[in-house]
Parts: sequence; C-alpha cells; structure tokens
Amino acid sequence: MGLCKEPHHVIMAVWGTWRGLRLIPVNASLVFCSPDGKPVSLSPLESQAHSPRYTASSQRERESLEVRMREVEEENRALRRQLSLAQGRAPAHRRGNHSKTYSMEEGTGDSENLRAGIVAGNSSECGQQPVVEKCETIHVAIVCAGYNASRDVVTLVKSVLFHRRNPLHFHLIADSIAEQILATLFQTWMVPAVRVDFYNADELKSEVSWIPNKHYSGIYGLMKLVLTKTLPANLERVIVLDTDITFATDIAELWAVFHKFKGQQVLGLVENQSDWYLGNLWKNHRPWPALGRGYNTGVILLLLDKLRKMKWEQMWRLTAERELMGMLSTSLADQDIFNAVIKQNPFLVYQLPCFWNVQLSDHTRSEQCYRDVSDLKLQKQLSELDEDDLCYEFRRERFTVHRTHLYFLHYEYEPAADSTDVTLVAQLSMDRLQMLEAICKHWEGPISLALYLSDAEAQQFLRYAQGSEVLMSRHNVGYHIVYKEGQFYPVNLLRNVAMKHISTPYMFLSDIDFLPMYGLYEYLRKSVIQLDLANTKKAMIVPAFETLRYRLSFPKSKAELLSMLDMGTLFTFRYHVWTKGHAPTNFAKWRTATTPYRVEWEADFEPYVVVRRDCPEYDRRFVGFGWNKVAHIMELDVQEYEFIVLPNAYMIHMPHAPSFDITKFRSNKQYRICLKTLKEEFQQDMSRRYGFAALKYLTAENNS
Repeated sequence: MGLCKEPHHVIMAVWGTWRGLRLIPVNASLVFCSPDGKPVSLSPLESQAHSPRYTASSQRERESLEVRMREVEEENRALRRQLSLAQGRAPAHRRGNHSKTYSMEEGTGDSENLRAGIVAGNSSECGQQPVVEKCETIHVAIVCAGYNASRDVVTLVKSVLFHRRNPLHFHLIADSIAEQILATLFQTWMVPAVRVDFYNADELKSEVSWIPNKHYSGIYGLMKLVLTKTLPANLERVIVLDTDITFATDIAELWAVFHKFKGQQVLGLVENQSDWYLGNLWKNHRPWPALGRGYNTGVILLLLDKLRKMKWEQMWRLTAERELMGMLSTSLADQDIFNAVIKQNPFLVYQLPCFWNVQLSDHTRSEQCYRDVSDLKLQKQLSELDEDDLCYEFRRERFTVHRTHLYFLHYEYEPAADSTDVTLVAQLSMDRLQMLEAICKHWEGPISLALYLSDAEAQQFLRYAQGSEVLMSRHNVGYHIVYKEGQFYPVNLLRNVAMKHISTPYMFLSDIDFLPMYGLYEYLRKSVIQLDLANTKKAMIVPAFETLRYRLSFPKSKAELLSMLDMGTLFTFRYHVWTKGHAPTNFAKWRTATTPYRVEWEADFEPYVVVRRDCPEYDRRFVGFGWNKVAHIMELDVQEYEFIVLPNAYMIHMPHAPSFDITKFRSNKQYRICLKTLKEEFQQDMSRRYGFAALKYLTAENNS
C-alpha cells in the first residue's frame, strides 16, 4: 500500500524544530493507499470496535480517549490559526536515460514496513481547489548540476515537503557531482512517500550543445527543452522547477491546475514579471521574440503526452534554428526558446496566476503575488527498541539515520599521481568552527570534514565560510553536513562520513581541535613510501601533545617542541587525566628516535593514525564521549595492523571549553554505566567476529 493522508483523521502536536517545524500525530488514525488507489483506514479505534474481545472496559477506554482526542484537536485548531496569522503566503518564490532510483517510501510496501507517523493538516481551501486524489503521485522534474545548485535543491525540496500531502516522485536531471550529493542526501533522509529518479545530464548535452547560450546556467540551462524525450514515455504530466524556487503552499494545488487545461494547451507558465522581453531596458537591447512580457520558465506545467503527439522536439528545434540565424545566441537559455515557440503558437500556453512564480529580482512586479501561508507537515521515524532499557537512548542512536549533505561547498581536487596522497579527516560541530582556518594554514593537503549542524547552523556556516579568505581559497576541503538528530553527538558516524568521501589512497584520522605540525602533509607522503603502506597493514602514529595556553608560539621543529616540553609549555596529550590513552606511544623513546619504531597495542590505546583508505570504519554504537577511538584502534589491532610511531611528526591539541558530552559523562552516573555496557557488548561482538584473536582484549580489560 502506498502512503496517503486523510486530514480529518489526524491530530497534530508541535514536537520540535525544522527539519521543518515538526508536527507529530497524536492518537492518529493512519490512512494508506491500496494498490487500486483507494484510501484504507487503519484506525486502531475502528478495528477495536468490531473485535470479539471488545468489552465494556474497552468502551470506557475508547470514550475517554475520544474526549482527549477532541481536546487535542481543539488545541491544534488554535495552533493552526496562530500559524496562519504569523506567516505570509507566497506559493513559489524565485530566488530515456535512467541512471538510478532512490525511494524513501516507495509507495508500495505494506504497513508493517512503515514506521513513520503520517502527518497532515486541514486546508481551508480544499473545497475550492480542483480535486487531486489523496493517493495520486505528483511528479516534479528538476535540472541540477554542481555543488551550489545541489545546495539550492535541498532548500527547494524541503519547502515542497514542508507543505505536501501527496506522494512525490522527483525526476532529477543531474550531472555526476549533483547525483553523488543528492543520492546520498535522499538515501539518508527518512521521508515517507518520496521516490527519486536520476537521469544522466551529461548524456543529454549532445541534444542542446549546438545552441549558443550566454546565460550563466550554461548548457544545463537548456535541458528542460528535452524533457519529453528524457522522462519516461508513460509519464503524462510533470511540474518542472528551477533550483532557486521555494514553495509556500501544498504543491498539490499547483498539480490541480492541470485540470484547467483546455484544447491544445500543453504548457502552464507565469507571465514574466520584468520588462526584459519588451525590449526597452537599454539602447540596442534586442530580446528574443515573445508574447508581450513573455513567460518565465522557472515554474512549468508540462503535459508530456500531448507534447509528444504534437512533435514538440521538432517544433522547438525548428524555431531555435530559425531565430539563431538572427539572434546568434540565447540570453536566457531555454526561456528564450520557449517564448519564441509560444509567440508562433500562442494556443499552447495556459497562463498561470502570477503567485505561482513570484520573481524576486530587480525591476519586477512581484509584490502583487503574495498570499497567506497555512498547513505544516512532517513525519518522525519511530524506533522499535525496548524503551524500558536504561540505555535505550544510547542504543537508539546507533540506528538513527541522519540527513547528510555531501560537499556543501565547492570541492575540486585530483590526488597526486604518485599514489602517496593523504587526506586529513576530522569532524566538528558549530563550537569548533574557529579551528578551520588554523588547520587550513597548517595542512596544505586535502581535508574531509563532517560537520554536525542544524539547518540554521548550516546557513551560519555557509556565511562564515564565504566570508573567510582562507577557506574560500581552498577547493580541496570537502565539507559534509550531517544534520542534527537525537540527543547525542554521533562522533563515529561523523568520522565514517568524512572517511568515506576521500579521494586519496591514505587518510590521517585526526580531530578538529589538533593542529598538525607545519610540513606534516609532505612528511606523511614520504613516510607512506618509506614504510610501504601500499603493501602492508600499518598504522603510522603521529604523536600527540597539548598546551593549556590559548596563545601558543607553535613549534616549527621537533627540537623546539622538546624545549617547550621541558619548559612545561607543552605536555604529552592527556598526561594529567588519561595517561593510558597515549602511553604506548613511548614518548621517552620518541624524544631521541630518528627512525620509525613499532609499539604494541595496550588497553585503552587511542593514538591518531595514518592508514590506507580501506581500513575498518568506526563503531557507531559509541556516541558522545568515551571509547569512540579506543574501539577503532582495537579493531585495527585484531586485524593485525602494525603500529609504527613516526619520529619526526607531531600534532598539538589546542585548549577549549569542555564539550557538552564530556560534561554529561563526568556528571551522570547512568551515562557511565551505559558506556561500560556498550564496551562489554563491543568486546563480545569482537570475540564472535574474530574468535581466539580477540580474547586478549577481554583479559586486558579485566586487568586494567
């Protein structure tokens, strides 16, 4: 059964903040769609009433529940009235070669596979709009290429999801960069009743590359012309959107406009809200031909089946060829060609009201097109773990899916041809943002960072990065946003995200509050060759030190570092509070070492290492503070990695306020009990997976 929503069967309560504003069903009846498209109620109250076990006691319980439901429903009506008053409405603000399909809730599985609560609200305009069936899938096509456009698509999709009631099917015509980013995003974004298909934009270039185009969108700005050929032959209609659109109402209301098309109308467009096509913006301004002000193609309704029958492909090609003889190139990409076709065939267009594409650029008439906003929607994934378990919240984090946006900023890097390249891998939250510039100054090589942020913080980070000359000058830093979900910091998930998306054969597993020594990048590349990391299982250890001073004259050599160590300006890392974590590095030997030396694993060892990119991932059960690196080093050891200390490498931990998670660890006894439980379970898992080789870890733990 596919997902459907019956607004009168759902009671809403405000639960949190945006992924959007979250509205969670309270004692809600769930409504699904059967294969024939009919809504099927799964209300627990309805099913109980007809049960043989339905007793007088059940009747009293039901009556009590119904009273509570009416109370909550009245509270939510008041809430919706407040939301309607608080916001202004503007439905859409302007700001054949299948590749892959991704479906968060395919619209086909049965109810026991659907753990999400279904949320919907009542619309005051439902009776005034043409009917869109509750279970009807709305198809949306978007052309997207590159890092910046991918970021815009996220905002667009969130705005559509924020208001939607119906199942959605996104058709994304994307280049390889956008597909990588958005495929991961949708796979990690647990939204029900959404399907995504990708179409290889690069394979379509030959269809439009013959058209000279001056518009900044380049060749991708012409690809909406070939959607009749690109999208599936059985797809009859689609809404086409630019990436800079933001929806402020249910997209089903726009989908319903298809019912208003008459005769040979096959294109739904909003009139252009500037004077561009009137041709009087400057001397010798000569736009492409258009009807009056022309039409803006930021939002298009396409009747694909009729367009194919009209031979749309031939129609637009002949028009473009004819006009290019005089115009030489397009100025506004596909919009110029659409308007030239409409100029010759005005019967093709159904003019949409201006509020369906409010164009917020200079010299427009967009102020006429605003409407009110109402109805907020969202869903929450439910866990099946035992809620009576005192460590329930810890266990739940391991299975939480976090929405992930890869390459939030432009990334461009080709690894060195000699196969020695190393990427620095780290993770951070907003309170460590100030470390980024310093790390970039210390490490000139590629960096992969996972940032744990809310939506608002992601925008703050974007402004911060764009205002930093240091960060903007570096295109070899991959910023991957993992959006906040749950109460713990998912440190090992973040590390895994950053590790997974490197392009070099080796990686330096660091933390964001460490500054590597100057020249460490080149030193590690030489060490990779010296120690034959390509053909051996080795973990090169970079000795870790720390300072308690916020202002530090960073040592430029090992000799200078040893001097500062003797003066008490520097210390071996965690010497005062957790000696065992780095004691096996053998700092006494390191002081005089001139060649790499091997050390053995010991309990609680957690050095910072350089390894091949195929090393094991971090164990996700460890969140917040405690054992997150220890467990990883233990797994490297059981897989027979050699630990080799580099004699002329070092990194220094910079001081900062204690994290929220370490404060919880120190103050909360239950936190420490749960961490001990997770450690024991990890060791048991190790014994099951590695057998006799893992027994020493149980012994070492008992003796420590």
